[in-house]
Amino acid sequence: MKIRKAVFPVAGLGTRVLPATKAMPKEMLTIVDKPLIQYVVDEAKEAGIEHFVFVTGRNKGVIEDHFDRMYELDATLAARGKKAEQEILARDQPEAGAMSFTRQQAPLGLGHAVWCARDIVGNEPFAVVLPDELVLHTPGCLAQMIAAAEKLPEKSNVLAVQEVPAHQTHQYGICGVGPREGKMFEVDGMVEKPPQGTAPSNFSITGRYILQPEIFGILERQERGAGGEIQLTDAMIGLAGTQRFYGVEFEGERHDCGSKAGFLRANIAFGLARADLRDGLRADMREYLES
Repeated sequence: MKIRKAVFPVAGLGTRVLPATKAMPKEMLTIVDKPLIQYVVDEAKEAGIEHFVFVTGRNKGVIEDHFDRMYELDATLAARGKKAEQEILARDQPEAGAMSFTRQQAPLGLGHAVWCARDIVGNEPFAVVLPDELVLHTPGCLAQMIAAAEKLPEKSNVLAVQEVPAHQTHQYGICGVGPREGKMFEVDGMVEKPPQGTAPSNFSITGRYILQPEIFGILERQERGAGGEIQLTDAMIGLAGTQRFYGVEFEGERHDCGSKAGFLRANIAFGLARADLRDGLRADMREYLES
């Protein structure tokens, strides 16, 4: 199964980290020295994605600017002899035509955001990547999923899943566990934020999906669900009536950067993973905690 396109829903308001997101999109908040959106785009590139589709909203133009070329900055760096900085920018620069942007226009939920990308994605399987969830691992989460998808029958859908404590299952979309082979299993049912004590398992559906294009027809007719929004999980439940879903237990640390505590933990984790930063950061943290 060849996955060429990835959809990045970036129209959210980022209310969990206000006031930081009052004027700045949450996807542009930095983890160490890169914005969140750059991390997930890099993950998609590593996985072989060729076309990046951003579903945006108001006040999100800076995301498009981030992936554009800035001639003034490039000229200034060249004039000052800052070759290392130029190389960093060139490395992150996408090829012309590799990125598309479309507007969601109304906050109607993740399912609606994915549906807004239908004409750009077309009639082929695609990935959905949520930018406020980072996974610290090489190879990345999406690369692991695509490798697993290559072993599956045509018209299969793949979800990144992770075990969570039983008392937290009501906070997530949860999937039932069917026949298993290693780190992958057939999904036996899905439910969005089940009441405590009713979850079919403790495997949560995380922010990475590989979906077949038939999901768009279901989303077009999907009624609003939890929170008055069009839920992607509800549409996947509908699609599961005709197509198989598989869960992949990915390797790596998952960081929910949409919460303040998660954002802080991600900065520490990604900083400690950097060879050029870890020793100094560890020493500074130890000194601060001891004081």
